[in-house]
Amino acid sequence: MELNEKTLKKEIVYQGRKFAFCSDEVLLPNGETSRRDYVAHPGGVTIAALDENDNLYFVRQFRYPYGRVILELPAGTLEKDEDPMDAGLRELKEETGAICSKLESLGEFYPSVGYCNEVIYLYYARVESVEMQSLDEDEFINVVKIPLKKAVEMVLNNEIKDGKTQVAVLKLAAVMGE
Repeated sequence: MELNEKTLKKEIVYQGRKFAFCSDEVLLPNGETSRRDYVAHPGGVTIAALDENDNLYFVRQFRYPYGRVILELPAGTLEKDEDPMDAGLRELKEETGAICSKLESLGEFYPSVGYCNEVIYLYYARVESVEMQSLDEDEFINVVKIPLKKAVEMVLNNEIKDGKTQVAVLKLAAVMGE
């Protein structure tokens, strides 16, 4: 059976600062029409950065939709036409002060396929040096270093709830043979 849908009409219902809410008309495989509501997202990046002792750099920050402080790997939204690897190096430096010359891919992650088209690019790297954070004026972040093995335990014990962080930690552990 054919599963693909054809977009008949695209409509942006609301354009926010970074995201848009869309409501498109589609042609279904059975010939009927329907609407598909979704968030149009420019994409994001998450970086699993290890120091010389295999400690991962994490950030703690308040996440408004959940009303609480969340522990996660450094991450951020892509700027228009920004290369994901460049974004990863930028976000890592801004949020943690960590400097890496090169990132290695851990693949891509679709965090919410039911209502959002976001693609998160996952990377890992070795930290070469650390400078001062350079946070945006509306960012308030604490940096925490956690051993990779402990981070895996925290994911498996549901102490780390952020999906992109869970995936990146477990993929990194697999790559590192942990």
